[in-house]
Amino acid sequence: MNIKAFSELTGLSTYTLRYYEKIGLLKNVQRTPSGRRVYTSKEVDWVRFIVRLKETGMPLGDILQYAELRACGTVSHSERQQLLEEHRKQLKAHLDTQLSHLQALDRKIEWYKAQEIH
Repeated sequence: MNIKAFSELTGLSTYTLRYYEKIGLLKNVQRTPSGRRVYTSKEVDWVRFIVRLKETGMPLGDILQYAELRACGTVSHSERQQLLEEHRKQLKAHLDTQLSHLQALDRKIEWYKAQEIH
């Protein structure tokens, strides 16, 4: 598929896709003889994973590190796992904090509702 279709499918702008290719997050994107990019389902899966990492707060530098390790193949499985486990730990701590904030807001809302009754 071309870059426009790939952009629509992944939800990323064509600018972002070109940037990801430039910095090495998207490697070896095939091209037509005229130089147009051609994306496959392999790139769709990879970009969706990149988006998931970004949306969960992983810094771009860590995503790049993961991508570099991924390019090394199976020899880097343990390093990739370690990187993801560390990110999971940070994400879990963030979610726990956010849940605590949500619970505090819920208590305050319930307090206001109770005041309306009296």
